[in-house]
Amino acid sequence: MLSEQVIAYCERTDFSYWSEPVNAVTNAAFLIAAAVVWRQTEGLALARALAVVLAVIGLGSFLWHTHATRWAGLADVLPILAFILLYLFAATRDFLRLGTLWALGAVFLFLPYAVGFAWTVGQVLPGLGANAAYFSVAALIASYGLWLRSSRTGQGLLIGAAILCVSLGFRMADDAVCAVFPIGTHFMWHILNAVMLAWMIHVYCRHMREAKPR
Repeated sequence: MLSEQVIAYCERTDFSYWSEPVNAVTNAAFLIAAAVVWRQTEGLALARALAVVLAVIGLGSFLWHTHATRWAGLADVLPILAFILLYLFAATRDFLRLGTLWALGAVFLFLPYAVGFAWTVGQVLPGLGANAAYFSVAALIASYGLWLRSSRTGQGLLIGAAILCVSLGFRMADDAVCAVFPIGTHFMWHILNAVMLAWMIHVYCRHMREAKPR
């Protein structure tokens, strides 16, 4: 049931609204990140949409870390998926210059790719759980970065993939450190993800402005 409550993170000890104060409050990082990149997105419709989704990610994650229900979990995950798909479309069309049809194809292929990647990695490292799906995103960003490695855009994507991997390290460490650090490390996932997503928008905006004919 969508109203069912769950305890998914170290910081939460019961089902009260503010049982995860640090995890909840650090979602402000997404709103701050969206505000920081907002001016850069002027005149770039896709970039502006990404900035809006970045802010929505913060709101959805706040709901998840306060209500801790299945429906709030969807409010957390769906905006993240929307950002990934929108950025994948933009990167395929504008970074690789493959056009709209190829970009749409990449979007449709993402979910089968992510499921296949997560399943394959999960066979080798079964303890990863949902983190394997996020690693599929890091791998995809890195693959685009390697394809474009001779450009500033490619180097920017590789930096983004590296930040995401570090962020995932904090996400995975949450349970492991719980006994000695009761608030856990999930809040660092929020902060680093906000930095990483803002960086990815910056990379896209910079690419689009540099690609404009003078």
